[in-house]
Amino acid sequence: MARRRTGEPSLEDVQRAASFRVALRAFQRGTERVARSAGLTPQWYLLLLLVKGSEQGSERASVGELARRMHLAQSSVTELVNRAERAGLVRRTASNLDGRVAHIALTAKGEERFAASFRALAEERRALRSAVVELDA
Repeated sequence: MARRRTGEPSLEDVQRAASFRVALRAFQRGTERVARSAGLTPQWYLLLLLVKGSEQGSERASVGELARRMHLAQSSVTELVNRAERAGLVRRTASNLDGRVAHIALTAKGEERFAASFRALAEERRALRSAVVELDA
C-alpha cells in the first residue's frame, strides 16, 4: 500500500465525500422529478421553497433576498419571479417601508403545488440528512 503524503486526504475521507455527492445528486434528481410531477419546474420549486421558508419566517421574500440565497444575479431572479407570477404561483406586494421593494409570496395555487412537492420529498430529505451525518463520521 502506498504511503500518504502529509495533507493528502485519506481514502475514507474521499469515499465519504464521494458518497455524499452521490446522495446530493440523488436528492437533486428526486426534487426535479417530484417538482415536475406537481407541475413545477425545479427552479420554481426552489423559488417557492425559499419564499415559504424565508429567513425571517414571514413566508415572503424580496427579489434581492432570493438572489442572495440562490446565488444568482438579481435580474435572473426577477425573470424567474416574473415567470412564476405569470403561472399563478406567486404574487408581489409593495413594501410598506420602501416603495422600491416588492415582497414575493405564494398564491393558493403555489401553496398547493409546493405542499404536494414538499410532502413527496420527505424520504429524499431523510436520505440527505443521513448522508450529511456520514460525511463527518
